Amino acid sequence: MTRYRNVGLFLFLAAVWGAAFMAIKAGLGTPSDPGGFFETPVLFAAIRYDVAGVLMLGYAVYATDHPIPRGRDEWATVAVGSVLIMAGYHALLFIGETDPAVTSAAAAVIVSLSPVLTAGFARAFLPVERLTTFGLAGLLLGLVGVAILSDPDPNNLLTGGTVAKLLIFAAAICFALGSVLTRRIDADFPIETMEAWTMLGGAVLMHIVSVGIGESVSDVTWTGETLLAVGYLSVVASAIGFLVYFVLLERLGALEINLVSYVAPVFAALTGWLFRGEIPTVYTVVGFVVIFVGFLLLKRESLRRELPRLRRELKTFGTRK
Repeated sequence: MTRYRNVGLFLFLAAVWGAAFMAIKAGLGTPSDPGGFFETPVLFAAIRYDVAGVLMLGYAVYATDHPIPRGRDEWATVAVGSVLIMAGYHALLFIGETDPAVTSAAAAVIVSLSPVLTAGFARAFLPVERLTTFGLAGLLLGLVGVAILSDPDPNNLLTGGTVAKLLIFAAAICFALGSVLTRRIDADFPIETMEAWTMLGGAVLMHIVSVGIGESVSDVTWTGETLLAVGYLSVVASAIGFLVYFVLLERLGALEINLVSYVAPVFAALTGWLFRGEIPTVYTVVGFVVIFVGFLLLKRESLRRELPRLRRELKTFGTRK
């Protein structure tokens, strides 16, 4: 029964995080109908984590006896997470998604490179990690996948969403690097507390950047769709999504939970098609396949260790039926 619940939670998380890419597009609006945050994408990201950060802090106060970071290492973890995982990743992602040429599925596929990049950065910054020949091949395949997905035209590199997709790729780099550096610091405090303060710190940084680049709340057109997008991203995708992530991280481990990144694009494509009429391109599909093959190569040894356990669980499942 626990295994069924884990599968259900895994699919729920993939659906929630996949649909978040569609919600970002919906909240941003379009150049032809610039309702929402089209002119203020960084402000959109900041407001999302204003709400999510307060909710997560409330949960940290409820669920732990350590709701406020203590000491240099804990605050260093919060600082790195705020700058890279929250502010860097989300500001670049939201700006990239303002381009109409970038579909929800394309953005989700690029972000699915994060586990591959994380493994690559881990080899560089964590002494116990080593990049094997297969690992290097996997990392390079991931980069090739992004190049395929971006579909760059050498004669016109500034159109067709190429620059926007590269911005989202930079967002994935920020997320992966931030994940590795926080592991390197290795501060031992509740993950709920870390997430709450990282969200709030990232929100403050994004508000500063938003003001610095001339964004203003007066430029936002508040529509029903905009409010729904902010509510969904803040409450469902962030607050509830991360709580489910914490549960699965403890039950499944880092390897299996990483696979959420490869299921989420399916839901991003589905919700993008249902709610926004977006049709994934061939480049999106091929890029996703290449990135996923890169992940399999990079995690080859870990997957080989996991296969016997998975076979035992499947055998047990068959016996129960």
